[in-house]
Amino acid sequence: MKIHEQSKIRIKLKAYDHKLLTISCKTIIDTARRTKVKAIGPIPLPKKRKIYCVLRSPHVDKDSREHFEIRTHTKIIDIYEPSSQTIDSLMKLNIPSGVDIEVKL
Repeated sequence: MKIHEQSKIRIKLKAYDHKLLTISCKTIIDTARRTKVKAIGPIPLPKKRKIYCVLRSPHVDKDSREHFEIRTHTKIIDIYEPSSQTIDSLMKLNIPSGVDIEVKL
């Protein structure tokens, strides 16, 4: 029995602002649908929380601290059987500057 392997593109998007992330996901999926390709997603992955603990006073008062956190939102989009037109249109997309994109073929 022969296993047929599909060609697929996996796009991983990361951002601190979830609104920018949803906007960029929507533009990627609209582009994929415009070129008549099957797109699955956006699949949300768990948020990563990074907490920073800072002393309020520079000299004394070790009991007085402030906590700051930064959340990284992550989503995955899979595009199956992409055509060359799909890849070209995905490369020409205008994505907001706060979004990190990782593409795997």
